[in-house]
Amino acid sequence: MPRATNNPASRARHKKILKLAKGYFGVRHSRFKSANQAVMRAGANAYADRRKKKRDFRRLWITRISASCQNEGMSYSKFMCGLSKAGIQINRKIIADIAAKDYEAFSDLVKIARKSLS
Repeated sequence: MPRATNNPASRARHKKILKLAKGYFGVRHSRFKSANQAVMRAGANAYADRRKKKRDFRRLWITRISASCQNEGMSYSKFMCGLSKAGIQINRKIIADIAAKDYEAFSDLVKIARKSLS
């Protein structure tokens, strides 16, 4: 009985991986084993970095808010505590955008936070 190699399916799988590895350096784009390892690692890093991106942006927003608070003579933690006591529920992304683009509005937020703390 002749040996079955499943050649069309395995060739299709190999082609799929090599297509994903297009543009990689050296044999990583042409040799299946190296390409497969590179593609698996790239996929794992992409998955992890999609989650890390959210952390990085939150850190950036907090840094921007903190810098603007320091200009107003207030710490970031007291500012956020004051906003929360005042019942203002604006997320950090929006506050950072206000701090960067509309300084007067941010100053008003700082005044509100200061008033609610005292």
